[in-house]
Amino acid sequence: MATTSEDTIALLHRVPVFSTLAAQDLVRVAEVAVPRQFEAGQVVFREGDESDTCYIVRSGHARAVREHSGGRSITLAHFGPGDIFGELAMFDSERRSATVETLEATEVIAILGGDMRRLLREHPDIAVKLVGALVRRLRETNERLARQSFQTVQSRVASVLVQLVAAARAEGAGDGDVLITSTQADLAQLAGSSRESASRFLAVLERAGIITQGRGKLIVHDPDALERYVY
Repeated sequence: MATTSEDTIALLHRVPVFSTLAAQDLVRVAEVAVPRQFEAGQVVFREGDESDTCYIVRSGHARAVREHSGGRSITLAHFGPGDIFGELAMFDSERRSATVETLEATEVIAILGGDMRRLLREHPDIAVKLVGALVRRLRETNERLARQSFQTVQSRVASVLVQLVAAARAEGAGDGDVLITSTQADLAQLAGSSRESASRFLAVLERAGIITQGRGKLIVHDPDALERYVY
């Protein structure tokens, strides 16, 4: 599907890093954005690769993983429409700190780091706004990590489910049952817990009728009930 300039500007406006930019600034960023498509299960970039492009998801989903010795991997984050990843490439060319792979056919817009840095040199006011947005994002991450350190496993897993439900609804899921396409291992890693601990809590939620588990997915029947486990 072709991406028009208006589509790209609307997508950029949804991204917190760009949302504070003025309309004319969004037009300038859109001018250096390039549409790209990836098949399901395709690696966008690997941990250790040179960092030269950032990506904004237009449709589909992807995840960031870190590889560990022995072949183990840990899921760090999931990305859906309106999410940005690889954004530090806008500012430097350090090597990638994680691997990003698609979970389904995914459309993105890509912004080359060199193009973005040239734009920032020509328009320093854009740079100031972007740095401010990144600082806010870093502060939110620090607050989330601090909050997680005081939460039980149950609270952390419930929090992850609440966030995934909110993301699904933002993409058009209704007020009823919400499908979450994540494995138990993914949920455990996103919650910073062991798979065994997360699995025990998910079983509790299933017995309570709050969720139904399937292979690589689960259905949340009562999203409001999850809030009772979050503190």
